[in-house]
Amino acid sequence: MTSSGKWLLYDCGYSHKPVCSNITGQHVSFVYINSLMTWKEAQSYCREHLTDLAIPRNLSENEKIRALIPAGVSGWIGLYKVTWKCSTDYSNGYWGAWPCDSRKPFICHHDPVPSTKQVVKVKLVGNSNLDLNDPAVLENLLKELKQKMKEQGVDTEIKLSWKKQQDGNVFYKEKKEEDQK
Repeated sequence: MTSSGKWLLYDCGYSHKPVCSNITGQHVSFVYINSLMTWKEAQSYCREHLTDLAIPRNLSENEKIRALIPAGVSGWIGLYKVTWKCSTDYSNGYWGAWPCDSRKPFICHHDPVPSTKQVVKVKLVGNSNLDLNDPAVLENLLKELKQKMKEQGVDTEIKLSWKKQQDGNVFYKEKKEEDQK
């Protein structure tokens, strides 16, 4: 970011002085670090000593960060080329401040819902002649399991899949004790 508040694209290997964020609860403050660093060094420094490189979430925060950068200087902030993209084609690489009633393309940020993975061993008991490794049978078993889980109040967004054994099969016949002797 420049001292005028504009965001510029710089090679991450260049040295600039960073602006770090310091977040405590709902409060965020920004700290200008008077040491030249590459972008990666700045990110590591901010994460080690404060919270992270500053990322302005609104015009007010952009102004607070801008006010810390000395005139005629650029400082590192937390945005970098591979994680953001300007949806409007600015040939000079600058971001602009527009009145709130202007219709412009926008950028959304999405934090995906965390997921967990759980492995469950299933034992099927019965005298069926079904081939339990037949893809159609496996698909129907998954549908039945999902329905049973739904009936038990388990989240309907659950995704079920089979884990294949080393031989490529999902199920195998359990050997009886007399067969193992």
